[in-house]
Amino acid sequence: MPDMSGFSPAFERLGAALAAVVLQQQETLAEFLPREDWSADLTARTYSSGGVTVRVSLLGSYASRERTWLWGWANPQFGDAHPAVRPTLVLRTVGERLGITEFTTPEVDLSWYEGPAGHGGELIAMAAGGVLGGAGYIGAGYEGGSAYLHVDDPQAPPARWDPIPLPRILTNATSLFPHEPRLTLAGYLSHHRVPYRQTDLLTEAFLSDGGTAQARFDGLGRCVNWRVEASGTPVPVPSPGW
Repeated sequence: MPDMSGFSPAFERLGAALAAVVLQQQETLAEFLPREDWSADLTARTYSSGGVTVRVSLLGSYASRERTWLWGWANPQFGDAHPAVRPTLVLRTVGERLGITEFTTPEVDLSWYEGPAGHGGELIAMAAGGVLGGAGYIGAGYEGGSAYLHVDDPQAPPARWDPIPLPRILTNATSLFPHEPRLTLAGYLSHHRVPYRQTDLLTEAFLSDGGTAQARFDGLGRCVNWRVEASGTPVPVPSPGW
């Protein structure tokens, strides 16, 4: 198991690009899927909770005592031929192509992580879920840790574009992946197919109603002002913290 003292730059950049998209999708999934008593059948690729059953795949698991992430394909109980694991193997390919060691290392040491997420495995699940797309991920707790399942089911709704909660989503996203807030915003706009133009200090999005949204950044890349004008009328929004 490699000695790691932080995430790789390639992983940090990928996480920054995907974090806001993933967090919004997690909120949408939470509204759709009740978090009640649950059961899972990974051979059948199903997860059931509160009378709702969705199709899932197995990303990996986080061991609380060891503070490590183990990919499903590296887990001897499953392996890369398991029905729930096969849909996730593209992540390993992406990792090889982009130099994301977190996606190619069978067991990732996260004992160094002291950030705002519950544990470093949550961030790996976020990035993995973002690459796969779909409806979000589920952390299914068990004695000693949590298994992370990716929801790939057309009945689960996709998140919709809404500029009003965007500052809150971006604040949360950049607290987890703080290095490139401009990339986080650009990734979110691109995902929702919102046209935008970007300079070092300004990102301007062009909304479907003819209005605009503007994010201004300081010399350190932090957002210092967010403004939405819907059809020429300014919309009050909270001051950004990202």
